[in-house]
Amino acid sequence: MSELKSKSDVLVDVRNLKKHFSKGKDIWGRHTQVLKAVDGVSFQIRQGETFGLVGESGSGKSTVGRCLIRLYDYTDGEVYFDGHNLSKLGEKQLKPFRSRIQTIFQDPYSSLNPGMNVLELIGEPMDIHGVFKGDERKDAVAELLKKVGLKSEHLYRYPHEFSGGQRQRISIARALSVRPEFVVCDEPISALDVSVQAQVVNMLEDLQKEFGLTYLFIAHDLSMVRHISDRIGVMYGGRLVEVAPSDELYENPLHPYTQALLSAIPVPDPRVASQRILVNNKIEDYGSGSDEAAQLREVSPGHFVAGH
Repeated sequence: MSELKSKSDVLVDVRNLKKHFSKGKDIWGRHTQVLKAVDGVSFQIRQGETFGLVGESGSGKSTVGRCLIRLYDYTDGEVYFDGHNLSKLGEKQLKPFRSRIQTIFQDPYSSLNPGMNVLELIGEPMDIHGVFKGDERKDAVAELLKKVGLKSEHLYRYPHEFSGGQRQRISIARALSVRPEFVVCDEPISALDVSVQAQVVNMLEDLQKEFGLTYLFIAHDLSMVRHISDRIGVMYGGRLVEVAPSDELYENPLHPYTQALLSAIPVPDPRVASQRILVNNKIEDYGSGSDEAAQLREVSPGHFVAGH
């Protein structure tokens, strides 16, 4: 985990973020149902920090990440990056921020163009943002490959010639090619073999220290999230139900859903019985009426989160 700077040194500030999708139409073509994928989420990420975002499938965590990089337009709310309100910017105004905010996607095979070799894949963002040109560009790509554990001889190979772990390393090198400050890691290890996951996470930590990166680390592997994150937010039903420092969240979860989520972590000792807490699918049942959910925990300057 990174060493945190001052609590006031906020790089990303998410305020009441909402993303709703329309589904279902009547005979007149009007939408009859609304899916509230993200429903009023607020949190902050400090510079140099790794903020983990966890939750089961469908909780809205990946949608939050895609809203932060403006792959999705928001239904409501605001996202501030380094003091700039990204929700108010048009595509041309956003371009300078595209190089400062990058993404590592879950599936490295589908996120890499199969018709481009490694030099083209990593060099294309450099061309778009004018970072390097000519021989300098090739040298920069070769240097990035070394930093992610690959070799310069891989420059002219194509994605299908690599293993899953190697493809994800290429994706990481591509994300770093334009010298970003903030990287959204959208389940970057879930498609990898268990033996490779720890290697990739350790590499991400090393790169964070070397380049001074800030991460939003989205995942459902709770053990790995604890290892890499400084603070963790727990999402359920499109809402952020609890945020706390990593060790504190695991040792003293306050929200009933967080307790249920942590109880699902497998215990490696067969002699120890796992006390699994079952989750009710109705988010209303995790209301503020319980003593645990009513407790507040400071999550960042001026922000508190309780159970919804």
